[in-house]
Amino acid sequence: MKGHYDLYLLLLPAVLFTAIFAYIPMYGVLMAFQDYSPARGIWGSAFVGLKHFEKFFSTYMAKQIITNTVVLAAYSLVVSFPFPIILALMLNYCVNKRFGKMVQTVTYMPYFISVMVLVGMMNIFFSTNYGVVNEVLKALGREPYSFMSSEASFRHMYVWSGIWQGTGYSSVIYFAALSGIDPTLYEAAELDGASKLQKIRYIDLPSIMPTVIIMLIMSAGSLMSVGFDKAYLMQNDRNSGVSEILSTYVYKVGLIDTRYSFSAAINLFNSGINFVILLAVNKISAKVGETSLW
Repeated sequence: MKGHYDLYLLLLPAVLFTAIFAYIPMYGVLMAFQDYSPARGIWGSAFVGLKHFEKFFSTYMAKQIITNTVVLAAYSLVVSFPFPIILALMLNYCVNKRFGKMVQTVTYMPYFISVMVLVGMMNIFFSTNYGVVNEVLKALGREPYSFMSSEASFRHMYVWSGIWQGTGYSSVIYFAALSGIDPTLYEAAELDGASKLQKIRYIDLPSIMPTVIIMLIMSAGSLMSVGFDKAYLMQNDRNSGVSEILSTYVYKVGLIDTRYSFSAAINLFNSGINFVILLAVNKISAKVGETSLW
């Protein structure tokens, strides 16, 4: 450490940030096992054990909320995960490099649009009164459809808008992995008469597979933590049957209804499920593909 003190000094802000905002607040999980009172504080509130966990699982909404969260998260993961890989492979084989850079920039830009602006754009484009999508449907002789208020379309709108927004940004790490492949492998493949699809199958995919597995493990580890902000902004009375997920429910019962201990118990359950999934996927990956986080 003395020999590389400058590197440790550079690392210090990140360590302090993580400790202050991630590790020190962990003592707050005690609220899940208390009847927390702001006046008494965490150390002065009475412990009640698993009371709030039992209360949540006994409610009629528990099954629906957990199901909505799992379905939305699984749908988002399964559908959106391959797109950055496909985009990176397409850009890697783009003959016109200038065109490839333009495509990469265009697909990367939506990531910088805030979620609030994105949902506002969706409300405008899919409006039943003046939205361009419904105007096209009217021109085709179809009745206007309320996309943003329909339970049937909520998950599709949520997932595919996320794909549009995040594919370009997520493809960067795969593009970087592809750029690190030894060029002599491609030269040998060309001498053997390999097609582009064969290069992708036998060179590209095996080479970036460790990166793919690591990204999959990390995505699976946050499977139940579906984005609160976007789901909450898209939520309304007509689609709440499928749009009410754990994160939005925790916000409502915790910050709006001020049921702090009850919301802390739900959130702790959510984090526990994520942790178990992360361990399971990591172990399976280590046994099957010999690639894992640890």
